[in-house]
Amino acid sequence: MSFLKKPFKKLEKIKDRHNHNSASDGPSTIKEDGASGTASPQSGIASSSPQSGIASANGQDSSIPTRQSQDMMRDEKKRRSIDKERVKVESMKRNQLARIESANFLRTGPEDLTKLYKPYSMNMSRTREYDHRILFKDIDFAKMDGQVITFRARIHTLRRMSAKMVFIVFRQQTITIQGLLQSFQKPQAEGATEAPGPDGTISDRMVKSVERYPSETIVVVSALVRKIPQGMKPVQNATIHNHELDIYEIHKVSTLSENVPFTVYDAENINRDNEDAEVEGEDSDSQDTPEETPRTSAEWQKHLKSVDNSRTSLDTRKPRSLPQRVRLNNRIVDLRTGPAQCIFRIQSGICNLFRGYLDERGFIEIHTPKLQGGATESGASVFEVNYFGRPGFLAQSPQLAKQMAIMSDFEKVYEVGPVFRAEDSNTPRHLTEYTGLDLEMALESHYHEALDLIDGMFKHLWAGIYQRFQKEIDLISHFYPHEKVEWLEETPRIPFKEGVQMLMDDGWKDDDGNAASPLEDLATAAERRLGQLVKEKYHTDYYILDKFPASARPFYTMPDPLDDRYTNSFDIFMRGQEILSGGQRIHDSRFLEKRIKAAGINPDSMPEYLEGFRWGAPPHAGCGIGLERLTFLFLNLGNIRLASMFPRDPKSLPAKAVINALRHPEASTTNPPWENSDYLASQDEEEGMVDRRLQFQPLEKLIANYGDAANTSWLDKRYQVWRHDATGAAQGYIVHSNFIISVGPPLCAKSQYNHVISAYLTYLKEHHSNLKPIWMIVNKEVEEYLGEKFQWRTLACIAEERADPRNNQAIKDKDLERKVRHADKEGIKNAEIVSPIPDDIKTKIDARVADWQHGRKGQQVHLTQIRPWVDEAHRKYYYASDSVGNIHAICVLHQLSPQNGYQIKFSLEFPNAPSGSIEALILYSMRQIAISDTETSQVTFGTGAMPTLEGGRNLGKQKVKMLKKAYDTINKQFKLTNKSGFREKMGVWNEPAFVAYPQGGLGAGGIRAIMGFLEEDG
Repeated sequence: MSFLKKPFKKLEKIKDRHNHNSASDGPSTIKEDGASGTASPQSGIASSSPQSGIASANGQDSSIPTRQSQDMMRDEKKRRSIDKERVKVESMKRNQLARIESANFLRTGPEDLTKLYKPYSMNMSRTREYDHRILFKDIDFAKMDGQVITFRARIHTLRRMSAKMVFIVFRQQTITIQGLLQSFQKPQAEGATEAPGPDGTISDRMVKSVERYPSETIVVVSALVRKIPQGMKPVQNATIHNHELDIYEIHKVSTLSENVPFTVYDAENINRDNEDAEVEGEDSDSQDTPEETPRTSAEWQKHLKSVDNSRTSLDTRKPRSLPQRVRLNNRIVDLRTGPAQCIFRIQSGICNLFRGYLDERGFIEIHTPKLQGGATESGASVFEVNYFGRPGFLAQSPQLAKQMAIMSDFEKVYEVGPVFRAEDSNTPRHLTEYTGLDLEMALESHYHEALDLIDGMFKHLWAGIYQRFQKEIDLISHFYPHEKVEWLEETPRIPFKEGVQMLMDDGWKDDDGNAASPLEDLATAAERRLGQLVKEKYHTDYYILDKFPASARPFYTMPDPLDDRYTNSFDIFMRGQEILSGGQRIHDSRFLEKRIKAAGINPDSMPEYLEGFRWGAPPHAGCGIGLERLTFLFLNLGNIRLASMFPRDPKSLPAKAVINALRHPEASTTNPPWENSDYLASQDEEEGMVDRRLQFQPLEKLIANYGDAANTSWLDKRYQVWRHDATGAAQGYIVHSNFIISVGPPLCAKSQYNHVISAYLTYLKEHHSNLKPIWMIVNKEVEEYLGEKFQWRTLACIAEERADPRNNQAIKDKDLERKVRHADKEGIKNAEIVSPIPDDIKTKIDARVADWQHGRKGQQVHLTQIRPWVDEAHRKYYYASDSVGNIHAICVLHQLSPQNGYQIKFSLEFPNAPSGSIEALILYSMRQIAISDTETSQVTFGTGAMPTLEGGRNLGKQKVKMLKKAYDTINKQFKLTNKSGFREKMGVWNEPAFVAYPQGGLGAGGIRAIMGFLEEDG
């Protein structure tokens, strides 16, 4: 029942506070919104209403109206939030100063206090030195007890125990060991008269500096190996359980310029139960180490016992859920995990065993070209490439080249190489590029000669893998549980017709109610069911299906001499799925050409291939094996992508956005202004960072380079803007209630989105962890990254409403044409205000804007305030006036990125304006912008509400249903789609924009926060 400990502790604290308040000496006076009253001794709440009928001991009513109570609670909550934010900012400043002070101390401090943890300079191979560094896999820790070792490793995870001590787990590939860094003079090997290694002191500064190292930092460490004292718990969160390290020297080798999206520790501890650890480690930070702490002292042993529970778990955080998509999208980090390391060791072993078995039997390894002039098997699933102006194709298999090698009298050949399949199959068992294990051999009399060899090779593989890689298999099984592959001494060889009959006898049918056909290939579901039936009957996971139908085989497969509806070909299955296809090939040239034409392939596209047959070819057979499929089925990984180092499927290689020339090259984020600065090169790192911030690109220029409509709202005073130190990229946000609302995509090149968004989310986590993040009005690239990388939920209820000013269909709208005619009859003239804008024009327009604001009715929903004269350099101004000079409408266009053109930032029709004034002015503005800026292909009216909410990524049906209901209510209340009807007449098209938030980050409170933010006047 440990999960109840924390809530009970919190209840006890609340009770204690309540009792403390009840014991106060006298009543306190509370004033709220002008009301006053005397606090009840029991509740401490002002009594200012006589209506409840409940009186306190002094005759005063002890209750307050419900509405006032809610206001008081809301104000108190707001006050606490402000106080918490202020404390957080002060803490952040202290930490930042501490980091700067620590960096300065490393540069200028005494040598004996810094030499043990000073970071190494960048390795440029100036010298060649050998520090006798060891690899964990090469040593027996039991024999190294009391010895000092030096090694390089990554920080797997670390945990601060006190100001003087930190636990660190180090990782070398799949091996992890726990180390302990504690401020004292230096550890001594047992029996030694003096401390080992160089002179120096492990200071509190050293401990504080090291505890800030992020996970995955690469370090060089010197430490004393020490056995866990008898009677104490072994280390559970490391693969070395009975030994740990006393660290006395640690140097950073490589600095992380960006935090990893998840750590290897996270990935390896999914679904681990941390509840007990959370309670046990709750007060660990308050523990202090003894002042005198030699490792053999009784005080030290006593302190070790007080933190012994930390050996059970070094992480008191809740375990993160890491979906496979997140891990595959961050493949480099995922490949560092123990199971991934083991998967590819086993995969390497498969290739080694494959090669060794065939080498012993006289096979020759060959390497064949992957660029071909024609399709290997059929034209439907090949990748076509431009080969110097001529069509070329990536090889679907080395089939043709293997056969050509047999015709060249190589007799027995094999290849391990890439295979390309242009099949749009987004399944857990298909890839568009994989590694093929192919072999081909000449036959004496029967294709079963090849089948016998292949069967023996697989059994050799199974036995070899279990013999060589049992440790790796055991580690993988903790993450992907599976049973050992079962195979028989004599493998079942089932004719295809008999396999189909087994399915028929079982009554198997597909989703459409169709039974398996003996003359057609088996569907995936049929293969799986047949595998189950074979396992029940023969007690094996591994079997052969022989004599496949001709309809399921390529043109070069030899027909069965007894029934040409079938072929001399076979598939081999494991765990109910195909791992190999093979068979005898046609070696007669005339017969082969006939089959090629029947398959719809032009024989002239493969002259070299056919020449070999015309010049005489021996009978031969062979097979092809998918290495990744073999690996994932053998280990039961569930998804073939986990068996591919960098998997390629139909969703890989997304299209890159077209890069337009920047309006302000000097404000680029890919080549920021300080990048070539000679001055900054001479500055220290921390000083340089301060100077860099002074050189950040102006926000106005970033909007003109990279911005969309939502970004222009950041110019309002109520927005805060975060800047990315490395690139100068920007992101605007507002803190509202308990939420931090980010608006629009980052201002940077789209190629930098991943880097910048990760840094921004890290900033939110470090500086606003008490606030729930919501990200509004993001484009599809940001939405995809947040949804796929971080598993944020996304939805679409708004759209950018864009129009083409060069070819605007709005002029064909009869109702619009009638309104424009009416404005013209009323004497309305449209004109552009040329810069610099006269003060008298500004005064007139400001007065008319005030009239417009005064005449507004109902609640208004908006992203930005009406401030026409902000960033005049990037705005164009148009107004409509009558014959006497009265201004009736204004249209302000704000320059966006070259791709997005302009935003119609403000289009206001003032009170008493003739009908059609604003419509005529907007059309005039669009025509003028098309003339003055010929590169502009679109303008946007900004975001408009969609009629209904649409669910995006990581949202369940019930959640979407609930959000739709809430959105419909808000839409009806605020009439959000009213503007969209007007804009449709202007010829707009919709480009969906998205709202994104982490799981549990929206709900009713989030919707209220968004609406409250949109209703604010700032």
